[in-house]
Amino acid sequence: MSLSLRSFVWFLAGSLAIVSTGCNSVPGSWHRQAALRNRELYQQNMAANQAIATSEQQNADLRKRLELANERLSNLNNERTQLNQRYISLRDQLEKMQNPLSQSTSQKFADLAKRFPGFNFDPETGVSKFSSDLLFDSGSSNIKPNGAKLLAEFAAIMNEGDAQRLNILVAGHTDDKPIKKSSTAQKHPTNWHLSTNRANEVLVSLQKSGVKPSRMSSSGYGEFQPLVPNSSDQNRSQNRRVEIFVVAPEASIAGWDPKGTSTR
Repeated sequence: MSLSLRSFVWFLAGSLAIVSTGCNSVPGSWHRQAALRNRELYQQNMAANQAIATSEQQNADLRKRLELANERLSNLNNERTQLNQRYISLRDQLEKMQNPLSQSTSQKFADLAKRFPGFNFDPETGVSKFSSDLLFDSGSSNIKPNGAKLLAEFAAIMNEGDAQRLNILVAGHTDDKPIKKSSTAQKHPTNWHLSTNRANEVLVSLQKSGVKPSRMSSSGYGEFQPLVPNSSDQNRSQNRRVEIFVVAPEASIAGWDPKGTSTR
């Protein structure tokens, strides 16, 4: 073999060795970097999957809460419808009824109305209306002293003569302004609560003045049975009221039976 051919063979062998060495070293470094990158991607993928799972759980919880809220809203709407129907039935029946009070008792209530502005008595039906502003401070169900005096005199009339045989239905009403103060909302979350609590306070006040609990019942209608549109402060003051319906002992009104048997 000639020197030049031998030199070429040695050069080719050396080149192959260098290339072989390079090929063996570069992939090793690349594999390490690829392994690190794959690990990072795996961890990122796991974190993303965890975030997706958490998000799906949160969405499921929100959907469940929404379903419960919709169910509560549906129940409240059903209750409101029932209350509205009860009130309309009560109003319609009382409009057809004559005043069960005697003339002398009606005159006592008419005289009482003259002495207490904000208290109105209808001699045709025997229905009494108390302005809530007369009985309560704004957002409160605590009866004011002057209101307590009026109710005491009302109870005294109901405990005299032929009025002692008559029964009482108390209905609370509010205007359309929502409950805003947190201190008020803790006691009365909605106008329904406020109207019902006020009606109950009137019952308690009448009971303290001697009216038997068995003669009385109460309801709260919130803002949903206004006398006039809630378009002004003056109109709203008319809608904030407590109504007392005086009915004969044999009367069965709007699902309430004074004898203790349900009419529903």
